[in-house]
Parts: sequence; C-alpha cells; structure tokens
Amino acid sequence: MSRAPGDFGSGPGVGHRPVLLEEVLSSLRVRAGGRYIDCTLGGGGHAAAVLELLGPEGRLLALDRDPTALHAWRRHDADQRCLSAHACFSQVAELAAAHGMESGVDGILADLGISSLQLDDPRRGFGFLREGPLDMRMDQEQGESVTDWMRDVPAREIEEVLVSQGGERHARRIAQAIVRVRCSAPIVRGDDLGRIIEGAVPCRENRRHPATRAFLALRRHINDEAGQLQCLLRAAPGLLAVGGRLLIISFHSLEDRLVKTWLRSLARAALPHGSLEPPPPPAARFRVVGRPVRSGLAERTANRRSRSALLRVLERTA
Repeated sequence: MSRAPGDFGSGPGVGHRPVLLEEVLSSLRVRAGGRYIDCTLGGGGHAAAVLELLGPEGRLLALDRDPTALHAWRRHDADQRCLSAHACFSQVAELAAAHGMESGVDGILADLGISSLQLDDPRRGFGFLREGPLDMRMDQEQGESVTDWMRDVPAREIEEVLVSQGGERHARRIAQAIVRVRCSAPIVRGDDLGRIIEGAVPCRENRRHPATRAFLALRRHINDEAGQLQCLLRAAPGLLAVGGRLLIISFHSLEDRLVKTWLRSLARAALPHGSLEPPPPPAARFRVVGRPVRSGLAERTANRRSRSALLRVLERTA
C-alpha cells in the first residue's frame, strides 16, 4: 500500500494520495446506486472517492484490520451510504452477508500491504530507520509482536520466514545474526534490528537498504498476509454481481504472483494448481480485464511509494 498520511477531507486528494486513484475509479465504473466494498480502508482515499460518486441508494462497506484507520474514518459514520467494520480479509463474506451484500456487489477493492499511516508512525515498528518498538502488527490488539516472536524462535525458522515471505537471499546470515544478538538482550526496536541486518548482509542491491526484504518478510509473517489474501481470493468472486469487478493492488512480486494465478484460474473456470478449494459455482463466469496497470510517471514522481503498485482486475461475466 502506498496510501500517504493525511486527513479525511471532503474529497479525494485532500492531504492524501491514494495509489492509482484514477485507474481504480475507471476500473470500478462506480454507479450511483451500486454496492461496493473497500477491504483496505487505510487512509481512506479510495473509499472517499467512491463515496463521492454514490447516490442516495448507493452503499459502501469499508473494512480494515487496523482500528486506527477506522477511528480516523468516523467522521463518515453519519453517512447512511457508508458502513465500516474492524475486520480482516477472512471476514469479508461474513460481513457482506450481515449487511445484505452476500451477492450482487458491483465492486470490491483490496489495496494490499502497508499504509503510510502505519509506516510513518514509529510506534508501530514497521520501519528500520526509526526508533520505536519492534511490533509490525496491523492490529496491535491481537497476536504477538515481532519482538515476542523472535525471542525464542529457532534460527532455522527465522531463515525460512525470510526466504518464503520476502525472498531474502541472505536469510541464513540474518537469522544467525539475530540469534547471536538476542542471546545478550531481546531485540525490541526496529532501528536496532535494521542495524543488525545491515551488519549481516555483505552488500546493498540497487541502493536498497539491506533490511528491506527482511522487514517485509517479518511483517507478512506476523500478520499472516498470504493466508488472509487467499481467504479474500476465495470469497470475493462469489460476492460479485454479473458485471461486478474485483480490483487488487499489490506491491510485491510474491503477493502479485498469488493474485495473478487465482484470477487467471477463475477466468479459465479452473482451480490453481495444487488447490484443495472447491471450484466456483458452475453458473459463474469470469474474465481478467486488460493488462496489469502500473502507476504513471507523474504519480511515481509525486508519490515514490507508488512505484511498485500493480493493479489487476477480474470481472464476473455470467
């Protein structure tokens, strides 16, 4: 996610830069009376833009697993067209049913990853260059922090997480360095872990900080991001009305590969290789809409965090 911090002004773009906003609105084809779900409210830029296009009969269900995002969105609670909920991807079908959207949704959006609201807050522990607790939980009211997880986990398990969740090439070196340091004292700050990783990695790649992939991997692991994404990919297509669209913005090749595989499999009315999931309903048909969309030069210049954004779109055709 590259949703930058800002207020929830009267319209999109007020102190806030939601990634690929024009492309998202064009792909969603928002109708005044349509029903839409934003699965990653975050900074609220996409949701605010959709809300502006809805008429009195339109409905928007906005979800986020981070309670701080919902707190900032509370100014919209009086709007009868908008419903918000503290929830993760695995709950989307349940919440859609609870709000009368179990079928016939016109558009579903998921902007994956981490919001700038989270990344820029040192108290959340997502960054490796700032002082702050090494937490990384999307919802700090649930689960264990990275500090707690790393306290006793074997080096081999750390290595496996760094490889599988971040594609880290120097996973063994980093895991061994973490275990050596924690023998003296727990690793409790993000900048401390950043320095440990920097000392363990022999070189920089493309001017990227050596801790970039490792922090991505730890964040994905501690929040079960891959598992939650799979839940969304299983549930969302069944919520769409004919003509409805599922939009997913990814920021890393690991998550994009999963999205691409599932969407193509649905379009072929087949299951992803090795899947144990039941096939989609026989009456449902899907197609992948166009080619993946990337941010343009102007957006990348204005918002450097959008440079890796990739939008894929699936449409239900029958």
